[in-house]
Parts: sequence; C-alpha cells; structure tokens
Amino acid sequence: MKQTITLMAWAFMILAGLSAHPETAHAEQKMQFGDYEVHYIVLPTTFLNAKIADKYNLPRGRDRALVNVSVLNSALKPIAAQITGQSENLLGQSQRLVFTQVTEGDAIYYLALLRHADEEFHRVALDIQIPGEPLAEIRFQQQMFWKH
Repeated sequence: MKQTITLMAWAFMILAGLSAHPETAHAEQKMQFGDYEVHYIVLPTTFLNAKIADKYNLPRGRDRALVNVSVLNSALKPIAAQITGQSENLLGQSQRLVFTQVTEGDAIYYLALLRHADEEFHRVALDIQIPGEPLAEIRFQQQMFWKH
C-alpha cells in the first residue's frame, strides 16, 4: 500500500492524541524569519509507527526523540534549507544533531535523532540557512520523558 501521508503530517495528526498524556506532549512550534516560517517539533520515537520508523531508518526507543524541522516560504510552500543543530543537557553534555532531508511529493522536512535520559532537560540550538537569507537561529529548552 502506497504511503500518502508524510511524516510531518503524521506528526501533526498525533498531536491531538498527546493531550491525553501531558507528560509526553511536545507541541509543534514555529518561528517567523522575514517571509519564512520554520516549524519544529520534538517527539519521542516510541510514538512512531514501526513501519514509518523502518521506512526512514529511525531507531525507536524510550531514550530517543525525533527532531522534525520544516521551512515554508510566504506562500506556505516547503523549501530546502540547510539545518544544523546541537543539544546540551543541564550537565553540559552535548550532542550534535545530524539532520537528514526527507522529500515526499511537495513536502520537505529534516529529521534528526536526539538521545536523552528520563526527565532530562535539553537546550536545543538550531541554525537554519535559507538560501539568500541571513542565518536563522532557534533556541529552546525542552524536558524529555520516557514513557512508563
């Protein structure tokens, strides 16, 4: 059966179900940079359907989260960008986020895995280079949980 729902669309669909589990709710967020919107979300990989995880070679585990980023232009059309990032816990242990571009039909998004301990806070730094634009920076902190 042909997969017609993109991973980003699927991620947004599960957000409605997350409200029943506030300890694992990681809402999609967006930042405006000039004429561009950058959408980002961090989700536990255990929320991914096994078939979707296999399709994108994403290991699932309670100690792993998926960072999903997309960039839209003023017409709300996805565009390609260069995404780099890192995460640091409160002990100063850092990890580089390695993003892979995924293109499905008109959708373009970037995926990276983030390892974490239970109830661990992470400071996430994303640098987004949109062609012909100044570097866009997103900084946020998020607490990560293992599903019990």
